[in-house]
Amino acid sequence: MYRDAKATEAVHQARLAVVHPSFQLSAQNLLHYVALRHHDIRPLQMELAQLGLSSLGRVEAHVIPSLYLVHAVLCQLAGRESHLPYPEYEFVQGHQFLEANSAALLGQAPQNRSVEIMVTMPSEAATAPSFVETLLSDGMNCARINCAHDDAEIWGQMIENIHQARQKLGVECRVLMDLAGPKLRTGPLKPGPKFVRMRPQRDKLGRVTRPCWVWLGVAGQPVPADAEAFIPVAADWLDQLEEGDQLLFTDTRGNRCTLSIQNKDTALPHGCWAEIYRTAYLQTGDILRITGKTGPMAETQVGELPILELPILLKKDDLLIIHKADEPGEPAQYSLEGNLLQPAHISCTLPEIFTKIKVGEPIKLDDGNIEGLIVDVSAEKITVRITYAKPNGSRLRADKGINLPKSQLGISGLTEKDRLDLDFAAQHADIISMSFVNEVDDVLALQAELQKRGATDKGIVLKIETRRAFNNLPMLLLTAMSHYPAGVMIARGDLAVECGWKRLAEIQEQILWLCEAAHLPVIWATQVLENLAKTGLPSRAEITDAAMAQRAECVMLNKGPGIRQAIYLLNEILQRMQEYQNKKTTMLRQLKTDTVVLFDEIPE
Repeated sequence: MYRDAKATEAVHQARLAVVHPSFQLSAQNLLHYVALRHHDIRPLQMELAQLGLSSLGRVEAHVIPSLYLVHAVLCQLAGRESHLPYPEYEFVQGHQFLEANSAALLGQAPQNRSVEIMVTMPSEAATAPSFVETLLSDGMNCARINCAHDDAEIWGQMIENIHQARQKLGVECRVLMDLAGPKLRTGPLKPGPKFVRMRPQRDKLGRVTRPCWVWLGVAGQPVPADAEAFIPVAADWLDQLEEGDQLLFTDTRGNRCTLSIQNKDTALPHGCWAEIYRTAYLQTGDILRITGKTGPMAETQVGELPILELPILLKKDDLLIIHKADEPGEPAQYSLEGNLLQPAHISCTLPEIFTKIKVGEPIKLDDGNIEGLIVDVSAEKITVRITYAKPNGSRLRADKGINLPKSQLGISGLTEKDRLDLDFAAQHADIISMSFVNEVDDVLALQAELQKRGATDKGIVLKIETRRAFNNLPMLLLTAMSHYPAGVMIARGDLAVECGWKRLAEIQEQILWLCEAAHLPVIWATQVLENLAKTGLPSRAEITDAAMAQRAECVMLNKGPGIRQAIYLLNEILQRMQEYQNKKTTMLRQLKTDTVVLFDEIPE
């Protein structure tokens, strides 16, 4: 194994020659680890464990030092001298390299925990400095800006608020900008009516248990993430509203309804909260009137409401047409007798895939919530037969992911939008994250673009979210290591859809192992405490998932109404788990269980 490790290093001298000096020993260790894992060493591990020696089960960060030490002890037991040369670095230095590389990319970890917390910024972070300050106070260490949403003006406001908050609090917070990449998504749907529905919560007997929370605000200004409905109104009319005011209106069904003003949100000055205890529908142009008030300011018209999207309902065995033409999608059309007149249809964002797809290949829509099989392909359209959907049907909406896990699409690298976004990110971000990395050339393209912009000091993160990226991971890591600092994000959403749910657990394990061997920091991402962030209540399974995240260097949370609770809980979990787990090593701290009582209860 030692000879194989060194031979692999020798074969890749040309690749090692372009590795950044700070990554030189790390790149060698990665090659040593890949060589080691070409063998099935499970029988050897059992024999070593029986001798009370290291079983090489936690060798990732220090392959050669581990082999050297085990070989030396075996030689002593056999009564002969070890012929292996002394390693270039000590056993403990492997972990030190990883810590240094993590600090260079993500910033120094806080004193109370070793794993950092990254939070995806919602749009309101651009106009609510106090909100950003709160996130930092709660425990956020790194802010993620998703370039698939908003624009450069809003991103700039977010970053300015982050800088002000970290300066005020005296804490570190790196900014990561996530380039969208060539994501294959569904196209737009045929627009529906412009109205808003306000619906309170009810129990099974139809009794109201909680009112609907409505945000009255100015069009174009941020809307709180926990608003259940939004009504745009004129700014001058909004300013006069006070807590306790009652707003009367007649909804689209002719029902007389009342909105009760609750309070104004100081963090978001362009709006106020209201509540309603009955289901109501408002459309653009409807009148809101303040009770007990007269004059021209007593009433206002509802502003322009967003167009309601009409999703496509798909059931098992339905047909779906995905077409090249840029036409709005529509649900299936049926005759009065229930006969199919026209299947549901929708466009996609990357029509060039039509020449790469074959009949019989699987397709997954909306993060795998809908599955199908391609039954026909032409130059203009793809026909899909749905093989999996919810029993009552699944709704397909615009801008949802399309995955073709077994198709050779040949799509990767930076898009034109990515290059435009990179102009901004190269100036304002600390870290650039590249989506849908598949090939070595993709990494080289990003490095070349940073070179053009004089931004070689920026950190880079490779998002591993496809089957091809996983298969090419060792070479992707080696290529990334010609740039310093660098890291990896395990984007488990698309990765699970691409590789299958049953393989996600083992795949994320192998990514963690390879990155530890390369001494590259890992960001554990996608649906971490997702229920808590979105609904305020965590599931039991995601608590265990968050505990597993302790093995990465950073954990990413997505935005949502319960993001503060999610940060707080994740902070607690990570602090507690670091006493029990360090990467793959279980830390045997003193048990909290009263072992004396347990042993006393064992019968004789």
